[in-house]
Amino acid sequence: MLNTAFFAGLRKRYAGYDAERRETIKLSSDVLADAKQAIFAFHRDDVAGGAQLLAHAERLLAMLAKRFKRTVGLSDEGSYRAALEEYAEARIFQDFLMRKKIGAVDAPAIDEDAYLGGVMDFTGEAVRYAVKAATNGEEKEVRRAHAAVEAVMQELIQMNITGHLRNKFDQLKMNLRKLEEMLYDLSLR
Repeated sequence: MLNTAFFAGLRKRYAGYDAERRETIKLSSDVLADAKQAIFAFHRDDVAGGAQLLAHAERLLAMLAKRFKRTVGLSDEGSYRAALEEYAEARIFQDFLMRKKIGAVDAPAIDEDAYLGGVMDFTGEAVRYAVKAATNGEEKEVRRAHAAVEAVMQELIQMNITGHLRNKFDQLKMNLRKLEEMLYDLSLR
């Protein structure tokens, strides 16, 4: 009644995909952890440590890219997409700190959605950075963080952001408001 050879092959292919998927989730989790730790290192002024963590994340992303050539569909895994956004966020924050500039993330895996998610999440890191700067009496750095977030807003408000990115866009607006309030408070001192 059933073509048992067909179903045996189907089970084998499915088991192979599942194993690749599990490894993708594990490696993606490692990329995400490295990127989060890099951001934390940058906040602690540990530039070298953050850069080292991002370099490790890049090596893992390269490994994942090779896997995706063998197994179609894995690049759509949610854990991988989350890792890409976190990596983009970390790289954008690094560029903001080191190069005083926000631009493209030079990594082939970073597509438009990952970049947009990363740049909008970066604005939360800019707020944290500004709080630290305000605490240390560095008003110029608070203004720089505000200018960066405002510039991101000016660019992204021209886009019709929808889906999961819409929530991030709303967070961007809240982050800009926090920075504006921070500048107002500083002006009263």
